[in-house]
Amino acid sequence: MHLVKRLEFIADEQEMHKILAVLDEIGVPGYTVIHNVTGKTPRATAADDLPIAGLGNVYVICCCDESFIQPILEKVRPLLNKFGGVCYLSDAMEIRSINCVAL
Repeated sequence: MHLVKRLEFIADEQEMHKILAVLDEIGVPGYTVIHNVTGKTPRATAADDLPIAGLGNVYVICCCDESFIQPILEKVRPLLNKFGGVCYLSDAMEIRSINCVAL
């Protein structure tokens, strides 16, 4: 186990490629994208605006070393300010499998 930083983004699907481009540019080793997420914020209820053919929200999660965080935030914050969305940062413990064995 080792300590990592966990970044979570919820943004418009049309802007997803910009966030992923930043993660790739900075060299984040991997990420997960979940499409068509809905929810409620203090400003709006996403369920009121159901996704129309790829116009929904995405959830992007990545875990990385702390050294990646500042460069990512410097490049993603302007995107979120311009196009909307949120970013959450937290500490997490990564548990790597050291011996994968089929059951």
